[in-house]
Amino acid sequence: LQTSLAGNESCFLGAVMRDTTFTQPERHLGLTVAAELPDAMARLDAAADALATTALGQMDGAALTRWAVRFEAPVPVPEAAPLLAGRTIAVARDAAFCFVYPANLDTLRAQGAELVFFSPLANEPLPACDAAWLPGGYPELHAAALAASDQTQASLRAHLQANRPLWAECGGMMPLFDAIVSSDGAEQATWGVLPGRVVMQKRLAALGPQQLTLPAGTLRGHTFHYSSCESSVQVDRHTESVRGGALGVGEAVYRAGSLRASYFHAWFPSSPAAAASLFLPGDPP
Repeated sequence: LQTSLAGNESCFLGAVMRDTTFTQPERHLGLTVAAELPDAMARLDAAADALATTALGQMDGAALTRWAVRFEAPVPVPEAAPLLAGRTIAVARDAAFCFVYPANLDTLRAQGAELVFFSPLANEPLPACDAAWLPGGYPELHAAALAASDQTQASLRAHLQANRPLWAECGGMMPLFDAIVSSDGAEQATWGVLPGRVVMQKRLAALGPQQLTLPAGTLRGHTFHYSSCESSVQVDRHTESVRGGALGVGEAVYRAGSLRASYFHAWFPSSPAAAASLFLPGDPP
């Protein structure tokens, strides 16, 4: 790269070489989460020290202005309608259910929802709520502990028997099936709310942008998983995959009573009304 900039060397701002002091350990779906790395800050400090030795790291404020970029102000976001006013949504949050965009939580609150949190790993029952959300995460790493969460399971079943909405996305969907099968073939019985099983794979199963069209609007998002689902549960609809500007058939959205589940990770700000419809009773408006 530096050679290719011959005659314009000032554009080369340095390089940081591989170094085990700041390399982040990986697993399927990406980096190991920070909560599992007791030396996470030390690794970041080492990376910062390495950056400080480059031309970029040694620039003063005046030199940095040369690289300044101006962006147009974003279009103001209209005030959200209070579609969830007076409703309480219980959200699973622990090491098994940790893939949550903060903006998704903000979108629900902006529409009037009160959010309460619970931990299936700690075998906590669902708090009193009108709807529930099982976000993505790493349930396959905690399958045995989740299988033993009898209070959580009983409260989820009671929630569904009362016909209250439950939205489960990707990792949040996985323990709802009868079993999770590891990539080496070991099978762990899970919650059995939905018939079938989830099978972990050593190769990537799906990755890319998707969108989910509901009567209230179209939610944009993505899919990213290393497992496949084997189930006879009813498919309510499919997301659309986005490939090179063309739309194709994407992930299944399963439906069983008031439960909806999919590998699809939704970005709630893309359509707050559609996001709200996932947590409202009956069919999405």
